[in-house]
Amino acid sequence: MAQCKEMTAGRTMPLIFKFALPLLLGNVLQQAYSLIDASIVGKCLGVNALGAVGSSTSVIFLILGFCNGCCCGFAIPVAQRFGARDYSSLRRYVYSSLKLTAVMSLSLALVASLLCACILRWMSTPEEIFVDSYWYLLVTFIGIPATFFYNLLSSIIRALGDSKTPFWFLLGSSVLNVVLDFFCILTLGWGVAGAAIATVFSQALSAVLCYVYMIKKYDILAGTAQERRMDAKYVKKLLSVGVPMGLQFSITAIGSIMLQSANNALGRDCVAAFTAAMRIKMFVICPAESLGIAMSTFAGQNYGAGKPKRVWAGVKSTFVMGMIYVAAISTVLFLFSDTITLLFVDASDTAIIANTVLANHVAATFLPMLALLCNLRYTIQGVGFTNFAMLSGVMEMIARTVVSVVFVPMYGYIAVCYGDSMAWCAACLFLVPAFCYVYGKTKKHEYVSPLKAED
Repeated sequence: MAQCKEMTAGRTMPLIFKFALPLLLGNVLQQAYSLIDASIVGKCLGVNALGAVGSSTSVIFLILGFCNGCCCGFAIPVAQRFGARDYSSLRRYVYSSLKLTAVMSLSLALVASLLCACILRWMSTPEEIFVDSYWYLLVTFIGIPATFFYNLLSSIIRALGDSKTPFWFLLGSSVLNVVLDFFCILTLGWGVAGAAIATVFSQALSAVLCYVYMIKKYDILAGTAQERRMDAKYVKKLLSVGVPMGLQFSITAIGSIMLQSANNALGRDCVAAFTAAMRIKMFVICPAESLGIAMSTFAGQNYGAGKPKRVWAGVKSTFVMGMIYVAAISTVLFLFSDTITLLFVDASDTAIIANTVLANHVAATFLPMLALLCNLRYTIQGVGFTNFAMLSGVMEMIARTVVSVVFVPMYGYIAVCYGDSMAWCAACLFLVPAFCYVYGKTKKHEYVSPLKAED
């Protein structure tokens, strides 16, 4: 039997760090694959192919971000019921979420696949990369159910206090992904579409293995036939928590799409530089995201157990760890961005290298804001105030949209570089007072959670 772990007692920093470490390794592994994938595409297929992958990054985040957000939301009541030791309700949430995911993911895959070409036209995708962008996007959208189920199963397992098992499945998936990348691109000659096929197949296999493991190894999930049915009452609660979190990711992505659309209009070199910079940025923010996800589970369990003061202690511990990391990685970005960029393009592409370095230096300056954002947003989500987290996404969207519409036409690529950073700052301006409000309510027990134990 696999072990579930409660985080409702003990020193906060070691608990959160230990829980976050497999998450970090998993995120780093995932982003390392993303870097390798972009490197394979850029080196083997050329700058146009790299731009094709990058031109659809934001819209992929729009759709898959919604899936991931919903999955994280569906796991919140699981974590809270686990912390409260209400295992019957926990099982009902788990099995209702699995059935709900099947319906949502298939519907989303169908609609998104039909709209691929329209989306790329709306984003002003350059004609020379349009066809490759279309096939990459289409295959990714067809694979939405695989992504949705893998993220849900991983989130449920983490809600039970086990962050190691999802890492091992992700490790296997990433290794398979890289192997299939070379096979599909170099051996079969499927081009950019081959990279997407490799990703979808690897995630689908990982989702199946994750489900089999979870059902067989976690005795806490062995329930009655009644508990395994899709219950409308539990579905309603899952949607009330999951959909705002999914919308938060999607709303954030809308701003990213606006920013990427503005950048696409600047030409191929800017698109390629933006793609490389985003790959690097997503890699370096992994620890901040991992600490945030760990705080979501930590906050959920302790809120369910009626220990809001431990939530505040966790926030302080996570802040300290986040700032230590930010100081180290910012130094690396300032010193070695040009060398890192050579993973994606040749040394002769001097304009692309210069633009990528510029974007990395701007991001490094504002990373403290991102670390604070992840800490507060995931904590707020963990205690069930997902609407506040969604509103922070609205702030990000507004900031990116203003940069895209007002400043990119005026200042060009340099404005694109500041788009994400301004979004992080805008979100923090909302999240700091929002967290103070949420913590005050939970500490005084004035808020009645919509996820309270069933009578």
